[in-house]
Amino acid sequence: MKFAHTICQLPPALVPGDLLCVISPSGGLQSTELFEEGLAIWRQRGYKIHLSPGYDHSWGYLAGTDEQRRSQLLTALNNPECKGILCSRGGYGGTRLLEDWQWPQASLAQGSTNQETKWLIGFSDITSLLWSLSRQGVAGVHGPVLTTLAAEPTESIERLFALVEQHQIRPLQGRGWAQRGCGGVASGALLPGNLCVSTHLLGTEAEPNLTDVILAFEDVGEAPYRLDRMLTQWRSMGRFDGVKGIALGRFSGCEPTKPGPTLSVEAVMCDRLADLQIPIVSGLPFGHDGENAAMPVGLSAKLDADSGVLSWPMSTKGDRL
Repeated sequence: MKFAHTICQLPPALVPGDLLCVISPSGGLQSTELFEEGLAIWRQRGYKIHLSPGYDHSWGYLAGTDEQRRSQLLTALNNPECKGILCSRGGYGGTRLLEDWQWPQASLAQGSTNQETKWLIGFSDITSLLWSLSRQGVAGVHGPVLTTLAAEPTESIERLFALVEQHQIRPLQGRGWAQRGCGGVASGALLPGNLCVSTHLLGTEAEPNLTDVILAFEDVGEAPYRLDRMLTQWRSMGRFDGVKGIALGRFSGCEPTKPGPTLSVEAVMCDRLADLQIPIVSGLPFGHDGENAAMPVGLSAKLDADSGVLSWPMSTKGDRL
């Protein structure tokens, strides 16, 4: 008998004036201007910002060695004054931190009265950390990193604040696949993430329980045949077997640009997913190079593939005493 993915607990609601720690767990900063603009948005909301030592380091394509980047994360998690962790950017390197990794006891969900869990906010390569954290019963936020926040529309920025301050967030509208035989309504723990990164978590200690979940995928710069390969990996490993529904966001820069035989992204998705005959919604406003609507990781959600709507009740609260 397979048990469903645990519905995660939200950390305590953030309040302007709280301290947030900035870390670089993946790639090194490439644009200090965008980074500073992102910091300014959080500060204007009233939050205090602590720049973790080494956040601006670089080691090749990484923001420092594994030890340096892991130290940033651990220090933030163990800081009792820190209420949330802001990732500077994505890139590559998050999965390297999970080798022989143990989340500190203070960062784990220990019941509805626990006040020590912290918000972890990011997307793209940060998927590895968000999904690993969900295994501990703690909900993170799949949403803009500091270097992408300023490019978000005002509504998207307000949505991010609403989520971490635990106000109701609006449903997301996409296109239901009812006409493709993938209609209906599904409910389950929502696991949003980057398709490439999440595929590379399969079979590792960081892979979450995928039974009764709703998957939400996005990606950037992956050719259709590569998306095909990733989805085929999920199929070959039987990882779609217990999935309740699939939500698809933006696949930016993934359409073929060179002449030659190929398929469109939509054709690949239909070919690899439609025969699962579970509720599927595409065209949702999250991912790279456009609106990246913040979503909780591991919270109960509802996917209506008849109306094309993704929504969640935000009922698992972590109110501060």
